Amino acid sequence: MCTGKCSRLVGLSLLAMGLACIVANVLLMFPNGESGWATNGITLQVWLLGGFVGGGLMVLCTGCSVVRAGGKGCCGYGCCGNRCRMLHSVFCSAFGALGGLYCLSVSSSGLSQGPWCQTEGGEWTAPFKDLSGSYLSNQTLWEQCVNPPNVVLWNIVLFSILLVLGALEVVLCGVQVVNGLLGTVCGDCRKAADRATPRLAGPGPEEDILYSHRVGHVIPATERGVRPMRLCELCPPDGGACGSPWQGEGL
Repeated sequence: MCTGKCSRLVGLSLLAMGLACIVANVLLMFPNGESGWATNGITLQVWLLGGFVGGGLMVLCTGCSVVRAGGKGCCGYGCCGNRCRMLHSVFCSAFGALGGLYCLSVSSSGLSQGPWCQTEGGEWTAPFKDLSGSYLSNQTLWEQCVNPPNVVLWNIVLFSILLVLGALEVVLCGVQVVNGLLGTVCGDCRKAADRATPRLAGPGPEEDILYSHRVGHVIPATERGVRPMRLCELCPPDGGACGSPWQGEGL
């Protein structure tokens, strides 16, 4: 795959994952989808904003840079073009990988320690923090959390999403580091015609042409019996008859 196309694919994927991480982190601030528990029912790992800052904003910045690296080049044409943006995407991908690692570490900590909830005794605590076994698959232990309702399942699902997305972001950023280095050394392998400014297609590279806007075709100047120069048949702005050639000044 062309390094430019690979950059666009990676960048768009990172943008989608970054937005998903932000949404997941925001939902963690509202246990069971209710705003009344925002002061007591939120664990420390939610306030660390691993999904909002790390897997979200940091990765969104990286995704924008990577998508730009897959666009039209700014440093040349042909296979040597677009090296500047590719090199810039390498550093941005390293920055995004740090964000993904932060999201990954915070979400794994949130899963291991469990939610902050109110137990049957009315105490607000993290009942699964010092548990010897795993509470993730033991739904009987979930009953220790009375409020907020369904907070255990809520945390498990959302932190699991953040964990998976953080891991994928790290992998994609690593892929873009390699892809960006290849693009910096080898170019993005797109054809020069994809970057060049579109020009009027004439009968040949050496032949001056006359283009008739009225007829809609290209007429070689040599076939009209005139000295080779760039001419253009245009209708006069005053509505007069067409057909009188206009000679561009300096052409």
